[in-house]
Amino acid sequence: MDFKLLANDQHSQARAGIIDTAHGQIETPIFMPVGTVGSVKAVNQQQLKDEVNAQIILGNTYHLYLRPGTEILQQAGGLHKFMGWDKPILTDSGGYQVFSLAGKRKLTEEGALFQSHIDGSRHLFSSETVMDIQRKIGADIIMAFDECPPYPSDYAYAKKSMELTHRWLARCVQHLSATEPLYGYEQSLFPIIQGSTFKDLRQVSSEFIASMNCDGNAIGGLSVGEPEEMMYEMCALCCDALPTEKPRYLMGVGTPWNILECISLGVDMFDCVMPTRNGRNGMLFTTKGVINIKNKKWATDFSPIDDGLACVNSNYYSKAYLRHLFVANELLALQIASVHNLSFYLHLVKEARLHILQGDFQSWKNEMIPVLKQRL
Repeated sequence: MDFKLLANDQHSQARAGIIDTAHGQIETPIFMPVGTVGSVKAVNQQQLKDEVNAQIILGNTYHLYLRPGTEILQQAGGLHKFMGWDKPILTDSGGYQVFSLAGKRKLTEEGALFQSHIDGSRHLFSSETVMDIQRKIGADIIMAFDECPPYPSDYAYAKKSMELTHRWLARCVQHLSATEPLYGYEQSLFPIIQGSTFKDLRQVSSEFIASMNCDGNAIGGLSVGEPEEMMYEMCALCCDALPTEKPRYLMGVGTPWNILECISLGVDMFDCVMPTRNGRNGMLFTTKGVINIKNKKWATDFSPIDDGLACVNSNYYSKAYLRHLFVANELLALQIASVHNLSFYLHLVKEARLHILQGDFQSWKNEMIPVLKQRL
């Protein structure tokens, strides 16, 4: 993997770059649609390419390990071939999913013992097994195994958790260097900064992660319930401590305005289930603000969903028609809304990149955020 910085905004930490991978280029800043089990919910791969203009998508180690299983993925030649996606893929290590199981897992130095949410079967995720699983999945970018502490966490727990994450990371790096990729191309490991909302822990974790000299770095454990301003503060601290020549990935964030604010702090990569999950529930993010398409006010609005987008989907269907589909519980509603929201997110980061290259990102961002937040 190679990362080139092309421009820095003069009035913020925002930057534009290009990540080169074995499966193509990624223009940053970028948003990555979440395809947890090898599928972005309600959106097919052709739509992801032609309408959403996705450059990279996510898979999840925990879910893919349980279904369809690494044996089937390896027989298929990896996740790219299995799902018919020839662009870059990033896999989350599954740490967040394992630790969200609460009563169904036990944490040890070795790793995490957990029960499958599907059938209750018992499994162990360790640094080594998670690296092996991600080798078999074959993503271009893979994540180190970490513990994501809940919010709020007390200081002692957050420190203990962070130190465990660091020890697991060292094992991830060692095991990855002792194994070979399976499908003829290199995989890039991103370690994950933890430390909850404690400044000194975030500083220590950022410095430790940077010292591992991996191809890129991730900021984890945010957008888990803490106030927005606290998230921005922690994000800024991490970005300031990370090397400028490596891409920075903020995990699981967030709303359109969260993304713009964090781009201004120096983040390059984002993912979140919000555009698809909220879309399936009738919430649309648009260039003019947020719409609850189920509201009766849209029943006779025959204007396009969002004429500010180049997406055919968003220009072709009317608000009235999409509302009708939701009221009638038609499956097409979920597809149209999901494609629209993802198209909007990719449009937003493309515009952000354009304004960084033009040199007026900060003023554009300050104008856009109040518009994006308003409820229509």
